[in-house]
Amino acid sequence: MSKWCFDFETGEFANIERDGFNVDRGEYTYNWDDSEYRREEEEDSFRMMDDDDDNNGLIGMIDDDDNDW
Repeated sequence: MSKWCFDFETGEFANIERDGFNVDRGEYTYNWDDSEYRREEEEDSFRMMDDDDDNNGLIGMIDDDDNDW
C-alpha cells in the first residue's frame, strides 16, 4: 500500500510504496521522504513492546498467585 510522500526528485508529493516505487510515475525514486513509513514502524514496535509487557505482567501475576496457595 502506498503513502502520500514527498519526492525530492520531482519536488512534488506522490504515492510512494515502502520500497521507493513511485506509483504516480511508474518508476523507483531514490530521494524521497520516508518518514511516514518510519513513523508507522516505530508505532508498531512500541505497540508490540507494550503488548509484551502487558502479557508478561499478567502471566507473572497469575503465577505468583498460584504459588501462594
